[in-house]
Amino acid sequence: MPLSQEQLDFFWANGYLNYGKLFTDEEVEAFRAEYDEVFRQAVEGNAFRNIAIDDGGDSQHKLKAPKQMLQITQMCERSIRFRKLLYEPRILDLVQDLIGPNLMLFHDQALSKPARTGGAVSWHQDNGYWRCRPANLVSCWMTFDDAVKENGAMQVIPGSHLKPVWHERSAETNALLKIEAVDDSKAVVCDVPAGGIMFHHCQTLHYTQPNETDRPRRAFAIHFMPPGTRDRKGETMRVDFKHPLLRASV
Repeated sequence: MPLSQEQLDFFWANGYLNYGKLFTDEEVEAFRAEYDEVFRQAVEGNAFRNIAIDDGGDSQHKLKAPKQMLQITQMCERSIRFRKLLYEPRILDLVQDLIGPNLMLFHDQALSKPARTGGAVSWHQDNGYWRCRPANLVSCWMTFDDAVKENGAMQVIPGSHLKPVWHERSAETNALLKIEAVDDSKAVVCDVPAGGIMFHHCQTLHYTQPNETDRPRRAFAIHFMPPGTRDRKGETMRVDFKHPLLRASV
């Protein structure tokens, strides 16, 4: 089902849209099993990051840190199930309503906050990292666990997509950028059920707090861009295995 005009107006006024549940419970269980298996293999091969800390060291160093914000980029290159997810019509139909009928992958990432030790992700705009232009990329953020504020649900500042914010390298960790000040009294918490999705613009300020609950928060994000998007070097990103064309108008 396409997005309603009310939903579209909300997204462009606020920079995000909490869509709600998309996947069935059976689909969620299959995603969880695959997600956990990919992370198991990643830990075995030290092929993941803990972005809560300076990212050096082996798997045990990363997992024994006081906080773990575990990241795997390009899950689609490690799992057929997650590769197929990039082409999921239920998602692409909605993204098409937001940024048009020609859609490429910028990248995907799994972001896991383990129970009790899951680390925060500080306030940032995605394009503060990416520096893409034009800045019209859209992210689909989904969770395979019920996500609420206490275990790391997405928090956003409505309307912040309308102005880029300068980011600087964090003094606490080389893995994160930071910005000087965010009025978090304006933050909106986007509770998302297991199997649910939300969308946000690449300039929407967002944050997730530490997970100090007894249950995990397994999230996955797909970042979409229109063909013709330029990278931080000013070069047009080409269609290839890393950046596949996911949908094209006829």
